[in-house]
Parts: sequence; C-alpha cells; structure tokens
Amino acid sequence: MRRCRRCLLPEAAPAGKLDAHGICQACREYEQADLEAEELARRRRVADLEAALAACRGQGEYDCLVNLSGGKDSCYLLYRLKAEYGLNVLAFTTNMNVPPAAWENIRRTIERLDVPHLVYTPPREFYRKLYRYLLQNQEGRGAVRTVCYVCAPLFEGYALRVAVEKRIPLVVAGYSPGQPEPERMMYEFSRELICRTDWTPPELRASGLFSRQELALFWNPLEYPVGTPFPRYLAPFHAWPYDQAEIMRRVVELGLAATRRTASPVHSNCPVNWLLMYSDLKHLGYNPYAPEFSRLIREGKASRSYWRWAGRLADWMIRRRIFLGREVRRSLAWLGLREQDLRITRLPGAGPGECPGVQPGFVPVQALHLPPSEGGHQLEAAQRG
Repeated sequence: MRRCRRCLLPEAAPAGKLDAHGICQACREYEQADLEAEELARRRRVADLEAALAACRGQGEYDCLVNLSGGKDSCYLLYRLKAEYGLNVLAFTTNMNVPPAAWENIRRTIERLDVPHLVYTPPREFYRKLYRYLLQNQEGRGAVRTVCYVCAPLFEGYALRVAVEKRIPLVVAGYSPGQPEPERMMYEFSRELICRTDWTPPELRASGLFSRQELALFWNPLEYPVGTPFPRYLAPFHAWPYDQAEIMRRVVELGLAATRRTASPVHSNCPVNWLLMYSDLKHLGYNPYAPEFSRLIREGKASRSYWRWAGRLADWMIRRRIFLGREVRRSLAWLGLREQDLRITRLPGAGPGECPGVQPGFVPVQALHLPPSEGGHQLEAAQRG
C-alpha cells in the first residue's frame, strides 16, 4: 500500500491521492491552510476553557466529571484537572469493552490521584445485539464509522446523565485533536445537541429489534422537566497544545501507566475495535484510524517514526488475526458472526442516527437516561479510603 511520504496517509484513504513527489492531497491542502487563523481559534478555545474551569467550581456535588477510558489522554486529563487545577473531579468509566491494559491504567490513575470513581456497567446483551446489527448493516464509510458513531454517543450520554443527576456543571473528555470528526464535535458539543436533540438513532427504532428499555439508553433531553440545567461537554485537548509522544511519556513518568507500552493507544484500544478495523481493512483497503494519526503527524502533534512502524504492525496483526489481532476472532465468536457477515449495505452518510436539522451522516451524541439497576445494569461507586 502506498502512503504519503510526509504523514503516512494511505493512498486509498480520503484525500490520500499522491502527487509525483509522493505527497498526499491532505498535506498539499495543509500547506495552503491559514495556520494563523487556526492558532487564533485555538487560543480563543483556551480562554473559554480556562473560564469554564474557573466557573464550574462549587456549583454541584463535583466541579466536573471526567470520562476515564484508561487511554493515555483521559488519564492525563484527569491528572491535569485534579493536580494542576485543583478541581473536585468525579472520574467516570463505562465498563464495556475495556481491555486489561486500560483497566490497569484506570486503577493506577485512581490510586495515584485519590479521586472518586464511578463505574457504570451497561447491559452486555444490548451491546452484543447492537454490534451484530450494525456490523451487518454498515454504511459506506465502514465499520468504525458505523459502530463508533452509535457507541461513542452512548458512552457520552451516560456521562451526561450522571452529570445532570449530580448537578455537575461540566463534563470533559480526553478526545485528541481530530477526535471525534469535526462534524460531531470541535472542542464542545453544541447546546442544540445536549439540550434539544433526541439521540436515539431512528434506524434502530425502525428495525424492531430493540426494546423500548434498550432505546431508552440513548440520551434524550426532551424527557427531562423544562428548566433542567444541562452541563457543558468539552474536549480540553482541542484547546491545549497537544503532543501525543509527550503525553505518553508523562503518564508513565507520573505513574498513571506502568510502561510506554500500556500508554500506547494500540494496547489500550477497545477489543471490539480490532474487529471493526479488520472489516474496514477488508472493505476500504486502509485502517480507518490512519487519517486521524496522519493528521496529528502533519500538524506536528504525533511522531512520524512511531506511527511508521506502529501503524503497520497493527495492520499486520489485524489482517492475520494474531497477537492483539486475536481480538478479531474473539469478537466474531462473541457476536456469533462470520467474516462474510461483515457487510456494507448502505450509502455513505445513510442512517443510523440521522435526525431533522442535522447534516446527513451525523449520529448525534446521545445523553442517555441510565435505567435503574436491573436486568444486568450495574452502577457502582469506588473511592479510595
């Protein structure tokens, strides 16, 4: 597979067309970008973030809720907000497809920072049914786009639900620049999405496969009483200067991750994601995360030398379904699917999750109502001491 000489973007990816010098379209467009305007916009986000972190103090049971996935960015974000800003933070983890390396990072981070930690375990059978349905009905941009744009909003919605219940004014996530795609979020989820949009994907409702209780897992602010205060939802790394290699170094130095290996996004990756990448390598011809990491390389926020070997190693393991790539086989077995069941059946941008007033292809972030502890649901608080 041919790749850009500068940013390693695969030629098969969007904006990956190479010129005679082996430079991709994305890099050529970046050369023409107004970097001064982008830096000015980033500084405005920094100013807003600082104001938000100051304003959230003492407004609720906690100053802010931090989504803690066990990846390097969420661990480092929790550290900065607790140790550097002195905020009263609540760490929140959704216990679904969290790999052992990420759980170890979570344990170390909570222990080092001594912060309260809430763990929510959603119904596993619902996720199994959801993954099965989405993987057999992928849209044209592939499995990661199809599944993650339903799954991530569920996780985001769980956090919103807890924040509303505890009157926490601010929710933050460790999204790196480029995560999620700008059409979903650039620094902050809009008030329209959080306060006035039902995130339940219409296609899931129309399928007839999901119960009313299962669909109620998706965030729907319209179910709250008029006047209910909803938190802001921010991505601080969209504002702060970002350096992937430096964050990997710092989380190990601070003891939040044991080694650089466990700090790597390759090892803290969601197990089902290996199957999604396998499907996309098969159907699209490239790893769907390559554009994200290529962008970081292009902007000087990630190491080209690291991803030159790490990206190819990950693809090699996935295609052969060995080492970490064994998760492909495990996920297929768990879901009761065969390789031929992984199908693209819809045009790019076609459902699920389209709703009036939202651009095609957007799956809204869903702040979900967590049902009471029943039927496999588990909500538990874990606090050191």
